[in-house]
Amino acid sequence: MQTMNDQMGKLVAPATIVLERMLPGPIETVWAYLTQSELRKKWIAAGEMDLRVGGAVELVFDHDQLSDAKEKTPEKYEGVCDSSTKMQGRILEVDPPRLLSYTWGEADGSESDVTFLLEEIGDKVKLTLTHRKLFDNETMVGVAAGWHAHVAIMIDVLEGTPTRPFWSIHMPLEEDYRKLLLG
Repeated sequence: MQTMNDQMGKLVAPATIVLERMLPGPIETVWAYLTQSELRKKWIAAGEMDLRVGGAVELVFDHDQLSDAKEKTPEKYEGVCDSSTKMQGRILEVDPPRLLSYTWGEADGSESDVTFLLEEIGDKVKLTLTHRKLFDNETMVGVAAGWHAHVAIMIDVLEGTPTRPFWSIHMPLEEDYRKLLLG
């Protein structure tokens, strides 16, 4: 039986991907992993966040540090999404510990936005991640696979299990998302 955590993200509107997952709670812990640099770097990227509307967001990616397994950055992502990649954005909405939304600076200089909505369900936390304004098909595929892989690693971290290597998750998912989203 497929669980919510096994499902692919969905294209819910033009250029908008939604990924839903059930995470171990409590909600305050999940919130901390979204907002605190030292915790966030364990599943996606370090960097400071000024948690107020208009506040700065910096994400400093280092995929090599997400797992003990070492793997090479795929050629197509070298220099674009490797250990030196930084993303700048600004907070659009914040309502601790339930809602965080910020702009996401794309590699081509455009800007999209990502929203994390948290809902307590028993001892679990439902995460609804929405990424909007993904107008380029290849960006949409890469972002969908990226969030899928990063949130899988976040679940590993929250559950206290060894984290899977990012690129080994991401690259096969790119092909799956290409078929799902682009036909």
